Amino acid sequence: MKKILFILTLAAVSLSSCLKDKPNTDFSGIGTVIELPYAGLQYFGNDAITDAGPTITRQFGINIASAKTLSTATNYTIAVDDNLRTAYNTANSAVSFSPMPAGSYTISKLSGTIPAGGRLDSVTVTFDKSKLDPSLSYMLVIKLASATNGILSGNFNAHYYHFIGNDFAGTYTWDYRRWQNGTGPGAGLIPSMNQGIPPDITGLGQTTIISPVTPNEFQMVTGYNGQGVNYDVTFTRTVSGSVVTYSNWSVQFLPGDIAKWTAAGISNMQAPAFTIPPPTTNADPKKFELNYISGGAHGRYIDDTYTKQ
Repeated sequence: MKKILFILTLAAVSLSSCLKDKPNTDFSGIGTVIELPYAGLQYFGNDAITDAGPTITRQFGINIASAKTLSTATNYTIAVDDNLRTAYNTANSAVSFSPMPAGSYTISKLSGTIPAGGRLDSVTVTFDKSKLDPSLSYMLVIKLASATNGILSGNFNAHYYHFIGNDFAGTYTWDYRRWQNGTGPGAGLIPSMNQGIPPDITGLGQTTIISPVTPNEFQMVTGYNGQGVNYDVTFTRTVSGSVVTYSNWSVQFLPGDIAKWTAAGISNMQAPAFTIPPPTTNADPKKFELNYISGGAHGRYIDDTYTKQ
């Protein structure tokens, strides 16, 4: 919590400092804007909830953006606005978000006061995942509803907290292995079982997030070359009673990610593939092991293993 408040305080102070330090600028006409920092549709991805565990907590700030601190207190209110969820669904067809059901979240307060001379306050939202169907997608939009000073920001005014119904989203333990030989541990051998030639470079026991894209698509980063390239995985989900089956698994590197390697002089020589079969039912361990060959003239064999925590 202290870290979040420090970041928000730094943002507010930096804004004020930047305004004051700008040469040959008349600040008399600059008004006061009340905002939610790092909010709005431009930060939609930041409001995705992919954490493991039954209870998830998020905190956001209410900030006074102005050239100078105010001499009077600012009272504000926030509110859940389901009309913004409906508007989002209308404008974006990839995922249809249902409203967050009653009892699945609590908000620490719906109003507050930022005292004279201050700039910040904070609100905490707690989500109870046990009240949500993991196969469905949900959204809770919390907006800045009113403030007694200044005007409300038109862009930084709402948090679009959302869960994408994807059975494989969440926190995973990530093991990265790299062979300089371009061929890996040996044909048909499984790196996560320590078979074959040992890797030249490893990054074992890391933590990463598998992020949902749609209910049937997710992504996770590979460690090669630090370019932020993601595996893009798709599958078909079928429900029969209490049994969920998974089929039609496919994995690729999207063109935008391949372009990152191209710009760094790296070629993808062998497309990604599953080293071990992915889950076939909801009773199977949520574990993914994938491999590919990328690099310069000789290539590097990469194996990434992700195990749900």
